[in-house]
Amino acid sequence: MTGGSRHSVPALLLEQLADPACAWSLGSYGAVAVFCRDPGESVRTLADDRIGLVTGRGAVALTASADLRPFAYETGFSGGWSQAVALCLPRDACAMGRRTVLTELGPDAAAARPQDRAGILFDLGLGLEAVDACVRVAEPAAIDRLRAGSGRPLLAAGDTLRAALAALSPHRVFVARFGRIEVYTPIPPAGGTTPPGPHSHVLPRLLRLRRTHAATAPIPPGWVPCASLHPGHPCRDMMGRPVPLDAERHAAFGHLLEDWGDPALAALRRAVLAGHEPDPQSVTGRAARSALRAARAQRRAMPG
Repeated sequence: MTGGSRHSVPALLLEQLADPACAWSLGSYGAVAVFCRDPGESVRTLADDRIGLVTGRGAVALTASADLRPFAYETGFSGGWSQAVALCLPRDACAMGRRTVLTELGPDAAAARPQDRAGILFDLGLGLEAVDACVRVAEPAAIDRLRAGSGRPLLAAGDTLRAALAALSPHRVFVARFGRIEVYTPIPPAGGTTPPGPHSHVLPRLLRLRRTHAATAPIPPGWVPCASLHPGHPCRDMMGRPVPLDAERHAAFGHLLEDWGDPALAALRRAVLAGHEPDPQSVTGRAARSALRAARAQRRAMPG
């Protein structure tokens, strides 16, 4: 992993959890659970030794294991840029259940809220490399319905279980080796709109590509991103609407890039923001070209 840090991984996680503008995701390409919260929303920390938060709509619970490595990066695209800090594990240490059929796992003893620990976890059987995508149910009828479908692939052609899941609207619980995200909000009906706040997505078209992450994410070889944190964007509000550049947020993510990113990409960003346009022929590779687009977009957004 490239880059280094003046701060510890626990300090990074705690700092970002304290900011309601930071969103969190855990999953793989095509299947993800997202935790976020409103600035005035009631929130509490976990009652155990995990790092995390619980609201009435969801939870995030993490452990800063010794092999957990953050990797900060920006992605440039037409009209703007995105930013994230991927939370990665070594490829040889990230494996989860990798089940390919709906499988009952038993009571969820690690649930973020004590009242959910008697609920029954079912792995959806998506065959993800580093994440178990699960649902949790407590009502006897819902448990019976999922048990009736156990042993079958969820995404099989003609399977009615996916439609049944939307009607049951169970808690979604996505688990990696170092933590989990739980989503308590209802699943939107077919054709419905995902409401703001914690939510999950399972997209079969993307799952079929069998990727751990998007090709645009410059994750170093040998590492697998299992989750990501998404600090508040300096040019978009929490609803994704454009706003004037927030210099404090812009500088804050720059510090994350210096601490946790690729040093070469961080240096490229610094040069562009200082007004030193590099020779395009010297910027080689997808990651560098994307970082250059991101830095140029930021330069254009800067006042004056």
